[in-house]
Amino acid sequence: MLAVDVDDLIRPYIQADRVADVPEKLSPAQRKAALKAADAKAGAVLSLLPADTSVAVAGLSDHGSEPHLRVAMWRAPGAQGRLLGAASTHRDDMVILPDVTATMLTAAGVAVPPTVIGVPWAPSSAASLQDGTTSLRRADVAGQTIRSIGGLFFTALAVLQVAFYAVAFLLLRRRRGLESVRVAALALASVPVSTYLINLTPWDAAEAPAPALVAGVLVCAGTLTVLALTLPALWSRLRGRPRAAGVLGPSSVVAAVTAAVLLADLLTGTPLQLDSVMGYTGVVGARYYGLGNIPFALLATAVLLVATAVADRLVRVGRRPAAVALVAALGGFAMILDGWPGVGSDFGGVIAFVPGIAVTALLVAGKRVSIVKLGAFCVAGGVLVMGIAYLDHLRPPGSQTHLGRFAGQVIDGTFLPVIMRKLGAMLSTLLSPNLMPIVLAAFAFLVFALLRPGAASAGVLPVAFERAPMLRAGLIGTLVSGVVGMLVNDSGAAVLSMALALAVPLVLSAGIAALAPAPPATPAPVLRPLPTS
Repeated sequence: MLAVDVDDLIRPYIQADRVADVPEKLSPAQRKAALKAADAKAGAVLSLLPADTSVAVAGLSDHGSEPHLRVAMWRAPGAQGRLLGAASTHRDDMVILPDVTATMLTAAGVAVPPTVIGVPWAPSSAASLQDGTTSLRRADVAGQTIRSIGGLFFTALAVLQVAFYAVAFLLLRRRRGLESVRVAALALASVPVSTYLINLTPWDAAEAPAPALVAGVLVCAGTLTVLALTLPALWSRLRGRPRAAGVLGPSSVVAAVTAAVLLADLLTGTPLQLDSVMGYTGVVGARYYGLGNIPFALLATAVLLVATAVADRLVRVGRRPAAVALVAALGGFAMILDGWPGVGSDFGGVIAFVPGIAVTALLVAGKRVSIVKLGAFCVAGGVLVMGIAYLDHLRPPGSQTHLGRFAGQVIDGTFLPVIMRKLGAMLSTLLSPNLMPIVLAAFAFLVFALLRPGAASAGVLPVAFERAPMLRAGLIGTLVSGVVGMLVNDSGAAVLSMALALAVPLVLSAGIAALAPAPPATPAPVLRPLPTS
């Protein structure tokens, strides 16, 4: 094996044995000259090698202060394709640094040790060279854009949430502007899913990608808000009951779209979460596939609220067992996708999802929830996800996800450093200026503005619980999943804050709708005997 360091592109950034803390130091002309020198050096090496030599080119580090996607190229006898991917990323156009080790060992005919987490590169013909190169350039632009505006986005979201709760509390106390509050609540709840829907558009190909991203998210949120306000009323008119749109109609539309988008994304390889502002990026590299912690919080919340909205109708017509089965089935389906290796691959999500589903189903069944039962549900979630992880561990090392590798660490006793690292990351989020204000404001709003009726508070939620009793089960189940998810995920407060950011505005919308007079019940037909003569 021969290794050659071609450092012409990074050498200008090295000062006193350190990389300069600047985003870009070379002018276009200087960069072109450095690239030409690097190309000549690589060409000189290639000219000395036999034609059947396997050759890898890999950018192993960043220059300057901004991370980027780096190049990886592979030439080997029998290798065909235009893109280079690996099972480690579950993508046909991205690889990670540990894959370099596995690739070199495999090419040299050496067995890859189990301690190497990388896997050999795999060429793919999924796209042409031109399309693949364009896609990777756009992925780098998306990663840079999200990295630059991500903090500002979550700060703006926190400010909007806190300001909205304060204004809504004042207006609810005075019973003024209720319809405006309801529309604003639906719009706020539509923002999270819109950050994924915008990836259906080529915003990262725009000349100004950051404004295009923000504008696209706002347009998606506005469109979903309009649909949430119009679809339930339209459906009621089609059924011949124009005043029976229901307390949960608009909220259910937003929750259903959120759940459907995230479930569809999981089933198609998560193209919407990758390079999204509330997902993950290839540039950061925390994840390349599966369900992230923030998307988990949104999925669990949306699924539980949709399930209880349908369950509410079933309970009203005397079909409580069917309502319980629906909550368990829909929640179980989403939970399996969340935790299954290669699909959601979300360890902590399963632990948090199981008690949320179980508590919701128990409340829909009309049963009480005790601390003992709640603890048992959490243990059940842990046992279930460890079972899934063990099944993943039984696969060959190159096919395992991080779930299977963690099961191996539990078996050999080396898992404690992983637990401590994730615990430290979780605790650090409790002081986040972007996340904790959402948690505190949402909880304060639930307690003082929604749950406590009377002159000093708005008290709209008890009215909503009376009109739609199963809403209470969905809200409590969401809070359980959010709190447990905060404790078992390294994203910590991000899980609970995003669950509340979706749930509380939707619950508020339902509460305001419940203040309107209930539609008159359809009178039962009166049967009279026909005259005999």
